[in-house]
Amino acid sequence: MTRHFAPLAAALLLCGPAQAEMRNAPSPRALEFAAYIFAASNVCGYRIGAPEFEALLAKQNTRVADVQPGGPFGNRVQTIFTLMSNQMQMNRDGACLAVAGEYGPEGNIAKNVLQPSAEVPKAPEPAKPAQPAKPAQ
Repeated sequence: MTRHFAPLAAALLLCGPAQAEMRNAPSPRALEFAAYIFAASNVCGYRIGAPEFEALLAKQNTRVADVQPGGPFGNRVQTIFTLMSNQMQMNRDGACLAVAGEYGPEGNIAKNVLQPSAEVPKAPEPAKPAQPAKPAQ
């Protein structure tokens, strides 16, 4: 009987603690969420607040490493990201306002997931009207 357990024992030794942990695939919603945040960052120029983004993914039992381009689900996220980026670009101003309202510094879903980029220049102040010159006496 011990002959039948030898393959099982070998498999258990190979899959011991030194191996990567077994995880379920992220939910489709988690992949869409990650793609949405990446697309907003791409189209609107926002920076992603790493701790806030990681916390939201953790609520969906997902890690950033899972959804990054080199991650195990990165290709799926990239496909969704491309579609979302193209859609956002069609109405860029409206899409950027919407996503900032949801995930920006004062977001109504989560705050500071998307942060204004330091590289985005502020709008110039309007020029003051020139004062007419006083006539010489």
